Amino acid sequence: MAHGTFGELLQGVLPDGDLDFLVTFPITHTSVAHFHLVAAHHDVVVQPAHKTKSQMLAYRILRTHGHHGGGSLTITTSLPEGKGLASSSADLVATARAVGDAVGVRLSEKDIESLLRGIEPTDGVMYPGIVAFYHREVRLLEPLGYLPPLTIVGHDAGGTVDTVAFNRTKKPRSDGDKREYQQLLDALTDAVRVGDLRAVGDISTRSAEMNSTLKPRRHFGDLLRLCHDVDGLGLVLAHSGTNLGILLPGGVDEHVDDIAHIRESCAAFPGTVSIYRSLGPQSRRSEDPERPATPFSTPVGNHPGT
Repeated sequence: MAHGTFGELLQGVLPDGDLDFLVTFPITHTSVAHFHLVAAHHDVVVQPAHKTKSQMLAYRILRTHGHHGGGSLTITTSLPEGKGLASSSADLVATARAVGDAVGVRLSEKDIESLLRGIEPTDGVMYPGIVAFYHREVRLLEPLGYLPPLTIVGHDAGGTVDTVAFNRTKKPRSDGDKREYQQLLDALTDAVRVGDLRAVGDISTRSAEMNSTLKPRRHFGDLLRLCHDVDGLGLVLAHSGTNLGILLPGGVDEHVDDIAHIRESCAAFPGTVSIYRSLGPQSRRSEDPERPATPFSTPVGNHPGT
């Protein structure tokens, strides 16, 4: 099993080495993989059939550890594809863990990093908690820790984004941008470690603003006004996806009226509204790996997202 991440709390380019990085924002929704080893079969059969990257990874693990057979790989997920929720990364990490278990190999996070290099740019979902991660190099920068429970009211404007192509594109960032990203990362590291949710929200909002030069968000101003309406912490963006969310402190039950207001207000423009929950250390321990969470998603407006 592996958890997804609602976009990124921060994503940019650092001045030291011009390295692209992101900071994950883990959520409770998951991908779960089951692998059945069949020594007499050479092929790996994957369901759903389009999960070919997971199939490739399964072959890689089997051959690396001296297994010349195949098997059946089944992936069940509640993470929509092409939306910036790390669905592909979660599929791959869940696959690595399932195949490793089947062949009796305990794969570390570093092992999984090595296996995923060359397949695609990857979020750091193989690590617990919030981490800063070099996604293009598939390499950990720094673990940051966990935050208190948060609710994300996410608006998906519709469509999909090829996250692999997006992440491989060179970002036109100035030296001033890179210095600001370093400052934001330093501030976010401190904010996560002390649980300063207001600071986290401010930094996440700034990251979303800076990303608008690369990928404009038509309703960014609307979501920001709604965030102020409900005294939210800030916005969180799927930088390489289609989701933009409002961060609220605490659980969903604490924000019934706020969520209703956001839904009603979002009816003026296309898309869907979904509710997500952040992943903390307690929710990670208690989650049932056999039952991935299902996101609560409803269409808004008269024009569903395409």
